[in-house]
Amino acid sequence: MFSFRKFGLVAAVLALGACSGGEYSEVKALNKASAGGSAFTQQLTAEYKAFSNYLMKDMMDYADAVHFARKGLEASKGTNVMPEPVNDYDLEAVEITELSDARARLVSVIDRGAREIIPGKTAVAQARYDCWIEQDEGSVNDTGKRGNLDCKNQFLATIQEVEAAVPASPPAPMDEGVPEPVGMMDANPEPMDLKEAMYIVFFDWDRSNINQGAASILDAVVKEYANRGAKGIDVVGHTDRSGSDDYNDALAMKRATAIKKDLIARGIPADAITISGRGEKELLVQTADNVREPANRRGVLTFR
Repeated sequence: MFSFRKFGLVAAVLALGACSGGEYSEVKALNKASAGGSAFTQQLTAEYKAFSNYLMKDMMDYADAVHFARKGLEASKGTNVMPEPVNDYDLEAVEITELSDARARLVSVIDRGAREIIPGKTAVAQARYDCWIEQDEGSVNDTGKRGNLDCKNQFLATIQEVEAAVPASPPAPMDEGVPEPVGMMDANPEPMDLKEAMYIVFFDWDRSNINQGAASILDAVVKEYANRGAKGIDVVGHTDRSGSDDYNDALAMKRATAIKKDLIARGIPADAITISGRGEKELLVQTADNVREPANRRGVLTFR
């Protein structure tokens, strides 16, 4: 699992610190937790509880047991935690391809309302996907022991049931879709003061990649930077309110980082760009928690 295996010895120290009375505190807390929230989060809590106990007691994989127990604890609070990101795991090329496709299918049905339409099966599909990715990394990096769970085939069977139960395309509530990129108004005859100029690029839900619309705005940013003698560019990543605070803080930074990398590739010096993430703290459109609002999934660029 990403945060432990990449840090080696530190992982072992952290894991030992989590142990309380012979049992890891997060797993123990999850075993005592009462599941709350929606039918989806309640079932997901149960799935992560079973999986974390299996990892700790059967596989003696304490680091991953703690990780999935933490996800279970978040789910028990009613948080819609997301399936594991593929790029957080050390996998073979063929596994990356398979798991990327699997995650895309899972996120697609979630986006089409699967958590509400078929909550139990959707929770099972997510838990089996997370189990599958954990097993594949384990077979590469650990002892080769995969355990006795057939998570890949269970995921494939369950996701088919979920896909059959949800609409072929997402409904079109007001909060869906991606707004048009926003930049300086071309029709303004007087150039805007550089420090007041603002460019906004938007992101798809749960994504940090630069799409075609965002790329066109970044072209304009680079041109403005060169023509107006700007000293630097400040980039701030934002999210909507779907997902937990911690997840959104990380996603906001990923979006800011993606913009920075794109600007560097277009010739902007790295030391001229500062990045930060605000998560869901500064919404462009005010919404209730767990609402997907495209206007809030954005990166804001200003000049110094």
